[in-house]
Formats: sequence, structure tokens, C-alpha cells
Amino acid sequence: MKSRENLVRLKQFQVSEKRRQLLQLDMMIAEFERMAEELDMQINAEEKKAGITDISHFAYPTFAKAARLRRDNLKNSQADLMQQKATAESLLAEAEAELAKAELLESRDAKSRDSNDGRSAMIG
Repeated sequence: MKSRENLVRLKQFQVSEKRRQLLQLDMMIAEFERMAEELDMQINAEEKKAGITDISHFAYPTFAKAARLRRDNLKNSQADLMQQKATAESLLAEAEAELAKAELLESRDAKSRDSNDGRSAMIG
């Protein structure tokens, strides 16, 4: 019944890989959040220095405009990552369910082998 053992190991590997991907997505989302917060602080500092907070004003700081655009892009990327995370969470749940099935089959096979070994010893 080596194939069942190999199946269990494969499913364990798949689950650990899905968990690693989920952790990586979480780290990227957190990093994008941190970067967006830094850009917000830079935007506020630049607006305070210029004394202009109206984006449509002709003298609005160019750096603040660029920082706003970058921050908005980061927020969009973060939203995309959140969708990927939701997908990854559902894939992880599926992989965990498959692992549980494989482990159940393996344990059932192991019990079957153990009971067969006991019977052959009694007969012989």
C-alpha cells in the first residue's frame, strides 16, 4: 500500500505549499499597506508644505500628484491580492479536505493490514 502513503505525502506537500502561498500573499498585502501609509504621510507633508490640498489647483505639488497615483495603484494591487487570497484560501480548504480523505484511507488500509496479519498468525 505504498501508493496510499505516497498519496498522503503528496497531499501534505500540496497543503503546505498552499499555506506558504497564502502566507506570501498576506505578507505582500501588509507590505503594500505599509507603503501606501508612507505615501499618505508624504502626500500630507507635501500638501502642508505647499499649503495647497486641492488636487485640481494649478499649483498643486507634482510630487504629491505622483505619490497619490502611486498610492492608488498600490491600493488597486492590494485589492487584487485580496481576491487572490480568497481564491488561495478556498484552494487550501480543498487541499486540506483531500489530505483528510487520503489520511483516512491510509489509516483504514493500515488497520486492514494489521487485522490481516493477526489472522494469518493465528491460522499458521
